[in-house]
Amino acid sequence: MEQRCAVISSRLVAGAVDEVARLVGEAMEAGLPAREILDDGLLHGMAPVGDLFRDGDMFIPEVLRSAKAMHAGMDLLRPVLTESGVERAGKLVIGTVQGDRHEIGQNLVGMMFESAGFEVVRLGVDVTPAAFVAAVEEHEPELLGMSSLLTTTMPYMARTIRALDEAGLRDRVKVLVGGAPVSGEFADAFGADAYGANAMSAVAKAKALLGG
Repeated sequence: MEQRCAVISSRLVAGAVDEVARLVGEAMEAGLPAREILDDGLLHGMAPVGDLFRDGDMFIPEVLRSAKAMHAGMDLLRPVLTESGVERAGKLVIGTVQGDRHEIGQNLVGMMFESAGFEVVRLGVDVTPAAFVAAVEEHEPELLGMSSLLTTTMPYMARTIRALDEAGLRDRVKVLVGGAPVSGEFADAFGADAYGANAMSAVAKAKALLGG
C-alpha cells in the first residue's frame, strides 16, 4: 500500500495527469483509504513542488502540470472524503494583492487548503485592500491569505491589514502572507499573523493558528 502512494507522489511531481488519476483510481479499488491516498500520495507529492519552483529546478508550466495532476486525483477522492465526514477545518479567503497579477502561488495554496479540509474563497489577482475587507465582511472566514510576487506590491499587504483594522475586522480573522519576495521578518513587521514559505507550510501555520 505504501508503494502505491509513493508511485502516486512521484508521478504527480512529474506532472503525469492521466497517470495520477489512474493510479488514484486503482488505489481506491484496492481498498486504500481515501485519506491515506490524499496524505501519503497527493499531498506528499505536492510538498516538494513549491521548493523546486523556488530553487529554479521547476518552471511554471511544470508546476501547473503537477497542480493539474493533483486536481485529477482530488476529483476522484473528494466524493469519498465528503461521505466519510471529513471535518471542515475552516474557511480561507485568498487573493493576490493590488498591482500584482500573479496567480499560480495563490492557486497552489488554495488547492492545498482545500485538500486539508478548508473551504476556500478565491478573490483572484490585483485585489485592493477594500476588496479584501469586503470579502472578510461577506464570507466571515477564519483566515485571510495574501500573496505577492513583486516587491513593489508588498506594501499593499500592510495597507490591507490597516484597512481591516479601520473596519473593525482585524480581530476576527488571522492573516497569512506569502510569495517569493516575502519573508517572516517582513510579515512580522507589518502585523501579519503568519508567513508561509510554501503551500504546505501555509497550511501547517493556519492549523496552528486555529489550534489544530
